[in-house]
Amino acid sequence: MSNAITVNRNILDMEYAVRGPIPQRAAQLKLEGKKIIPCNIGNPQALGQKPITFYRQVLGLLEEPSRISKERQLRNIFSNNNENDIELMSKYVLNYAEDFLSKMETGMGAYTDSKGPLFIREAVAKYIDNRDKVLLKSNLSANSNNIFITDGASEGAKSILELLITKSTDGIMIPIPQYPLYSATIRRCGGTQINYYPDEDSGWKLNKSILENSYSKARENNIDVKAIVVINPGNPTGSILDQSSINEVIDFADKNNLIIISDEVYQENLYGAKFISFASAVKDRDVPLFSLHSTSKGFYGECGHRGGYFEIRNAPKIKGTNLDFVSTLFKQASVNLCSNTVGQAMLYMMVNPPAPDTNTYKQFDLERQNILDNLYEKALIIKDAFNKMDGVESFGQVAAMYLFPRLNIMPIGKTDYDYCMGLLEETGLTTVNGSGFGQKEGTFHLRIAFLPSKKLLEEVLPKWIGFHNHFVNS
Repeated sequence: MSNAITVNRNILDMEYAVRGPIPQRAAQLKLEGKKIIPCNIGNPQALGQKPITFYRQVLGLLEEPSRISKERQLRNIFSNNNENDIELMSKYVLNYAEDFLSKMETGMGAYTDSKGPLFIREAVAKYIDNRDKVLLKSNLSANSNNIFITDGASEGAKSILELLITKSTDGIMIPIPQYPLYSATIRRCGGTQINYYPDEDSGWKLNKSILENSYSKARENNIDVKAIVVINPGNPTGSILDQSSINEVIDFADKNNLIIISDEVYQENLYGAKFISFASAVKDRDVPLFSLHSTSKGFYGECGHRGGYFEIRNAPKIKGTNLDFVSTLFKQASVNLCSNTVGQAMLYMMVNPPAPDTNTYKQFDLERQNILDNLYEKALIIKDAFNKMDGVESFGQVAAMYLFPRLNIMPIGKTDYDYCMGLLEETGLTTVNGSGFGQKEGTFHLRIAFLPSKKLLEEVLPKWIGFHNHFVNS
């Protein structure tokens, strides 16, 4: 075909810095033989985090069910022989896998319900109620019919935004800095991005004036504001919203008839802090809420298996039709048939971990705590290095998997993109420039995922300190 064609301009205009020019340059340098440390994305197992044993044992049995009977035969042969060195699969894991397959009915290779299997959605609902300390079958209980299992939280966010944005003047409020999934999806759908700016110096807190200022400016420009996105714990900031900030968002959404989209995929990455879900804070108020979660983060780190869900509360009505919102989302999901079944299984294990009174749980809990402790220690090691870098500050609590330091000194004519590209070229450390997430005009930042091993950090941090102090003072 010799003639050029026209394609969707919205897709051409999309930007996604996490996989943008800096990571692309890192891939090229790697091909040339340079050692690369990929801290541009929250991808724990790519940097050496070991999978949780329980998850992988169960997944292996689910994908090859004939192993269940074989493992039971091995147990019968060797379980009473104290002199053997064979590591036997626990009865609990074998029973867990068998029970899952029984409920799944059609195995791992068949399509499922487009929302996801009911028994998994029921397990998700129970998990939400337990997390939020909701009494069983109260009016605040999660409803499995309002839960959709998705290929990671990102697919859920895209589905929601795709349905909400109908024209160029439809606006979605997003926090700046933000995870660029949201800006990219708003652009792809042809809507308008409305920025609001949490207060960095106070630890990225929110207040009424921050939200009202952004909303008022949008309305002055004839933008129909339809929803507000919150990311808690924050990406890229790593901040955690307190009760006051969450209440401000809910009051604001209630007053202005907005939908809340709450991205809560880092709710396990707290390191001693307290997480408050928006579902628990909304309670019985009639505020539409979409809550997102994923198996990619937390201590699980199963990014490649693409498991996630979103839950709907107080679904809005659809203007001009008799259709309800949940049914319309189901029709939309049906086009994709279903989410992948391995991701569904991962999600089931995330919300339905081993029973506490088992040896399987003891190993599971030890691995979980070791991963979280290790992540926190690595975050503190990097934060300590900031103290040796001229003009670097980092605000708020440590949460999620990232630090988002502010670079208070920047040579004239240079940007944080130049900084991050130079850092990559000199040290192999791949970060993302703050402008890729959005930031207040006149400020400079970068995001680093605190995922490399301590040994690797000990090797690269002195190089980063040296690069930084030379770059900002040149």
